[in-house]
Amino acid sequence: MRLLDGTTTVDDLDSFLAVLDDVAETTGTTVQAFDADYVVSEAHLARALDRADRAIARGENVARERAVEVLCYAAGRRQINRALEMGVAEGENRVVVLVDSPAGDDEAEAAAVDQLREHVEEAPVLGAYDEPTVRAFFDLSDAEIDAVDGDLADLVLERVALLDVKK
Repeated sequence: MRLLDGTTTVDDLDSFLAVLDDVAETTGTTVQAFDADYVVSEAHLARALDRADRAIARGENVARERAVEVLCYAAGRRQINRALEMGVAEGENRVVVLVDSPAGDDEAEAAAVDQLREHVEEAPVLGAYDEPTVRAFFDLSDAEIDAVDGDLADLVLERVALLDVKK
């Protein structure tokens, strides 16, 4: 798995998503873009990818496409339309783009990231999430945060892991 983080301006969402799909198809990778305000860490996306792959292997996936299944796990939601909130939108975006080769092809991942650099201006936005947005999206209360030995990022990782239990 490789991550490309930075900023991008999306004039037309369908066109931007078509670019992601084209890069994925030409490189044989999975490509999914996230709004960086919702992504708490690299571990967040790594766990989502792992859980999505496990669901697909077991035939328990809700999405036809691997990228959308990863999005659902990252969002901690089985409803695709609710998970889409975590994706990019039209306008200025701080983004984290996940690129992964199901075959473990490092060269394909590198090629995909190189192509995506034409559309994403690299900047260190990964981990610079918006705490109020994350708390609201994952429905994390003060009481829940106070009750655990960890921080907000740890609770988000727990939400990703618990999605399997909630099915």
